[in-house]
Amino acid sequence: MKTQAAVLWEVGTKWEIEDIELDDPQPGEVRVKLAASGLCHSDDHAVKGDLPTGLPIVGGHEGAGIVEEVGAGVTRLKPGDHVLLTFMPACGHCRWCASGKSMLCDYGAKIMDGMPIVDGKPRKHARGQGLASVSLLGTFSPYTVVHQDSCVKIDDDLPLDLASLVGCGVATGYGAAVNQAKVEPGDTVVVVGTGGVGSSAVQGARIAGAQHIVAVDPVPFRREQAELLGATHSVASMEEAMPLVQELTRGVMADRTIMTASLLTGDMLMPLMLLTRKGGRACLTSTANPNVTNADVVLVDVVFSQKEIVGNVYGGCNPHADLPRLLELYRKGDLKLAELVTKRYRLDQINEGYDDLLAGRIMRGLIEF
Repeated sequence: MKTQAAVLWEVGTKWEIEDIELDDPQPGEVRVKLAASGLCHSDDHAVKGDLPTGLPIVGGHEGAGIVEEVGAGVTRLKPGDHVLLTFMPACGHCRWCASGKSMLCDYGAKIMDGMPIVDGKPRKHARGQGLASVSLLGTFSPYTVVHQDSCVKIDDDLPLDLASLVGCGVATGYGAAVNQAKVEPGDTVVVVGTGGVGSSAVQGARIAGAQHIVAVDPVPFRREQAELLGATHSVASMEEAMPLVQELTRGVMADRTIMTASLLTGDMLMPLMLLTRKGGRACLTSTANPNVTNADVVLVDVVFSQKEIVGNVYGGCNPHADLPRLLELYRKGDLKLAELVTKRYRLDQINEGYDDLLAGRIMRGLIEF
């Protein structure tokens, strides 16, 4: 079928709206008509070249919609099912899936090149070329063909536009606080970077029962939004956070620190660890350029204060089990989704949306189809 998509042809260029040809689903795959796609900072890392990816590529990895057609061998979905797309597919049988850590599924090796799990051949085509898809999804298009292992069936009454946000940013941020940092009732938590992922880390810390949640972000709008979502305090930098956290904790420092800035650089680790108390835990959620191999840290502080540093993929979530749970938290009113969305865009406004995101004018943007 013919449809449209936002395509990145070269690093450093803008997204271009193209007429594309979308192949039929192959064995194990489904075609999904999408309701919306989130504008996530991770797609801009492909534009900037911070993350290696196959090119040309259809962007987008936060989407939700309705299954229209299924390929041979699809056993878990049927036409008409409402699905949330997960940027990390789960095979269910590799070592990591079998041990309850499907966020580390061996399929993860496939998401960087963006070519389908089944045969590695593109399902999308434009200008006589095959197109990769970000995270095997390519949600910057009204229609996409994905493997059934990238789909999580959800209840029909849930709003698909808001559900799309749970497929990456919300799950990653919420899980950073709850699963990886392991925030406990009464904790003092510092969240550095309160954009799409960080704002959800703030919510995770609130839901987990943190007493103090300090939001750190240079953009005033994001600090204001973080306070609406549960932050008790906000400052512009980690340097400003230092005396505040000392005062709040009587010098003990934060129980949990969470780094959710869009791009982690080596000089950001030291102040984060100094904000972390003895025996505390720092969760690193930000993307880092693969070429960065050194980071600043006071080794004696980490060793003799018995501090922990933990990474974060997908918030430590098992998508098929945990994403429906997050949507139940939304249904109960605990997890805010509508409040995250600052502005909605058409597909042909995608570059305007990213300009707004990078300038700090929005918290989250949605492309509506």
